[in-house]
Amino acid sequence: MSKVVHPYAHRLVTLRDWKSRWFADKNYKTLLQSDVVIREFLIKKLRGFYISRVEIERSVKATRIMVYTSRPGMIIGRSGEGVTKLKSEMVAALNRKGIAIPEDFKFDIIEVTNPDADAAIVACSIAEGLEKRLPYRRVIKQSIEKIMTARGVKGARIYLGGRLGGAEIARSEQIKRGSIPLQTFRADVDFAREKAHMSFGDIGIKVWIYRGEVFSAPAASATSRNDKTN
Repeated sequence: MSKVVHPYAHRLVTLRDWKSRWFADKNYKTLLQSDVVIREFLIKKLRGFYISRVEIERSVKATRIMVYTSRPGMIIGRSGEGVTKLKSEMVAALNRKGIAIPEDFKFDIIEVTNPDADAAIVACSIAEGLEKRLPYRRVIKQSIEKIMTARGVKGARIYLGGRLGGAEIARSEQIKRGSIPLQTFRADVDFAREKAHMSFGDIGIKVWIYRGEVFSAPAASATSRNDKTN
């Protein structure tokens, strides 16, 4: 059997936190279904808006959804019209599935300050370039050069798989710079998957970005990251 593990799940509790943070005793099934519907809706609706991740926090009566993006202005719109419309469409999607809406429903858009060091945003930009029919080798070379010039990045790897360049037979292409210690727990490795929807089929995209090692304790490292973002 393969020993490959997901870089995010491999570092849960050590460096990473869960993307859904809540506890339920009786209505676990309903809340889990709500999380799945919310994530599927946002990923489909906000495709092309350079979304990094979606985090969900729940308390007894309140639900908070946090969307991390490098282009918050595109989502928020003029005087917050975009967020209001997106929130109403999300509530309608939950109602169609028969999922109850919590009393206090908050929707936050948070800006990613260093998008070139975020694997999900880089994967979105690569998919956008491929869908515009740009040469795939040029796209991945330009992307990895931008990644390596970003602050704190020590290594990166980009993998493409599918009918590259419209070829009849699917193949793969990858490019790597620096080091990516995937099995080291303290290594801060960001990973993302994406698909470029082409007329002749989808092209799979994988991006790994290594942002150095974290030697402090988990609680202290989480606190320091929060201080840096604030």
